[in-house]
Amino acid sequence: MTINRKQFYLNKGETNNTFQLAALTIGNPEGQVVLCLHGWLDNAASFTPMMESLQQLNSQLLEQYYFVAIDWAGHGLSSHRSSDAYYYFTDWVDDLYQLIDAQNWQQVILLGHSMGAMVANLFTSAFNERVKSLFLIEGIGLLPLAEHPSVQLRDGILSRQKTRLKSRHQQLETAIQARINVSDLKYPQAKRLTQRSMKQIGEDYQWLSDPRVRNTSVIRYSMPEVAQIIAHIDCPVTVFYGDTGFASVRTGITQWQGVYRQLDSVKLSGGHHVHMEDVDSFIEQLTKYLRT
Repeated sequence: MTINRKQFYLNKGETNNTFQLAALTIGNPEGQVVLCLHGWLDNAASFTPMMESLQQLNSQLLEQYYFVAIDWAGHGLSSHRSSDAYYYFTDWVDDLYQLIDAQNWQQVILLGHSMGAMVANLFTSAFNERVKSLFLIEGIGLLPLAEHPSVQLRDGILSRQKTRLKSRHQQLETAIQARINVSDLKYPQAKRLTQRSMKQIGEDYQWLSDPRVRNTSVIRYSMPEVAQIIAHIDCPVTVFYGDTGFASVRTGITQWQGVYRQLDSVKLSGGHHVHMEDVDSFIEQLTKYLRT
C-alpha cells in the first residue's frame, strides 16, 4: 500500500466549498479510521515515519485501519481561515467535527500529538459517541489559564496587533535550521516538517503556514474546567511520552491519572516528537493497544 495525498472539503459557507484540509492517508479506506492530528506549527508529515514504517513492515494494521493524517487549518497545505478570522482552539474542534461528519465516519480513533492531543481531548469530551479510543503523544489534558482572564485577553489581542500577513521568504536550509534551534528535532525530522510547510518561489522558499496561528490565545479554560473536560471522556486513553520529552507531560500524567476514567501511559525513547524518533517501539505499542 502507498501513502496517498488527499483533500477534504469543509462547508464554511464559502463559494464552491473551497475550504480544504490536506491529508496524507494509508491503509484500507473501508477499515476503522485512525485520525492523526499533528502539533502546533507542524503538519501531516509528522506521521510519515509511522506510515512509511507500516508500509515497509507490510503491517496487518493497513488491512484493518485507515490512517488519515491531516494538516490543521493554517498549517501545511490546508486552507487558511478568512482574513477576518483567527485561530481559536475550539475552531479546530469544529473543523474536526465537520470532517468526521462530512465523511460519514460514525466512530473514529484519534491519535494526537501535542496540540493535536489537546484538540483530541476537547473533541472527545464533547462528542464521546464519535470516538472509540484516544491516543495522545506528548500531550495530555489542556493548557490551563495561567493568569487572570483579562490578562490572557490582553496578551491575545496585542499579539494579533503585531501580526502582519505578508510574504515570508527564506532559504530552505536556513528554515530547517531555524526549526531545529527552537525544538528538540533532529535534522531529518525537521526537514520533513519544513518541506511540507514551504513552497519554492524562484530560488527562495515561502512559508505556507498562516502567521496568525502564532497568535496568543485570547481565552483558555481554568484548571477546574480542564478537570471537568477530562472527567467527561468515556473511552480508553493512552499517552505515549518520550523519556526526554516535555516534563509537563510527565507531570500531567501524574496530575490527571485519577481524573481520566481509563488512562494508560507508555514511555518511549526520544523527545517531544518521539513518534518520529522511536518509530518501531511506537508502532509496536500502538499495535498492542489497537488490538486490545
